[in-house]
Amino acid sequence: MSAVFDLTAELIRRPSVTPDDVGCQALLAERLARVGFTVEHLRYGEVDNLWATHGEGGPLLMFLGHTDVVPTGPVGQWQSDPFEPVVRDGHLYGRGAADMKGSVAAMAVALEQFVTAHPDHRGRVGFLMTSDEEGPTNLDGVRRVAEHLRSTGERIDWCVVGEPSSKTTLGDLIRVGRRGSLSGTLTVHGVQGHVAYPEKAKNPIHAFAPALAELAAERWDEGNADFPSTSFQVSNLNAGTGASNVIPGTLTALINFRYSTASRAEDLRARTEAMLSKHGLDYRIDWNLSGEPFLSPAGGALRDTVVDVCRELCGIEPEQSTGGGTSDGRFIAPLGAEVVELGPVNATIHKVDECVLVSDLEKLPSLYQAICERLLG
Repeated sequence: MSAVFDLTAELIRRPSVTPDDVGCQALLAERLARVGFTVEHLRYGEVDNLWATHGEGGPLLMFLGHTDVVPTGPVGQWQSDPFEPVVRDGHLYGRGAADMKGSVAAMAVALEQFVTAHPDHRGRVGFLMTSDEEGPTNLDGVRRVAEHLRSTGERIDWCVVGEPSSKTTLGDLIRVGRRGSLSGTLTVHGVQGHVAYPEKAKNPIHAFAPALAELAAERWDEGNADFPSTSFQVSNLNAGTGASNVIPGTLTALINFRYSTASRAEDLRARTEAMLSKHGLDYRIDWNLSGEPFLSPAGGALRDTVVDVCRELCGIEPEQSTGGGTSDGRFIAPLGAEVVELGPVNATIHKVDECVLVSDLEKLPSLYQAICERLLG
């Protein structure tokens, strides 16, 4: 079909469920090395990371993605083998087609074409892949590579993330920032006992209920022009022994803040703990900051370039959004980078029969190459 189609299909055939890369990065590294990229393999724990660069001096434009995919779910519910690419009705089906092996292939092909056409281009282009984006911790993926790049004095000026950002048409939405994510594991201690003798026990469910009501009702901030207001959610709540006649001794709640640049993580932690203490709870809370919020401001060179490319090559005015969850861009933004996410339609990601429109896949390399041309050509 084409270079990007063939490469996407070859990547889909590799069942690279987190954190297994199954040779995806070796394939990509070999291709980029053939056109003059310097390749560095960074393996931390069970995670493979690939960092490849071309050119000298600055500025540096990075393309960021991941080779890992989520599990398939019930294979019998797929119309075809999830790790055997199949075209039906103009769509390429397979796990990772949209999230994000199509983008990975498109970025690799775009970089091959760009450096072949411009071997002495201005600055440098970089290509960073990890096999630990879809996992629960992301400890040894881009987070760890960012620490390595910082320690070597590397500065990233611009970062294009290939996450599937589009809603219904390629280029109709780009992400120009993301909210931060702060999670907590809360344990409330009580005293276990018989339900018939509550005076001899202390029910942590009853004790926590007023505090939970206050946490859920709190207006944490008002958001701002770029972000909605901060949200608080309880994702898991567990207590009890399974017996109907036993008052539990402990309660565990998993909580999460998705917060904007209008709040700081340390303030959210302090306000939460103040509410819990006010209600006299005997508790412990372990916090995990998954990522700070980031925003590529209007007027930035990368943001304006991506908008222009979508407008000119896709014939659409892209929505410039900070919605959705988190991406690995949160680890690159603190290195000084302007970060923008541009990728295919996300309607089927993580679903049975994940797919990407073949015509979108064929067009995607031209978008990424145009970004290179305008910033470094």
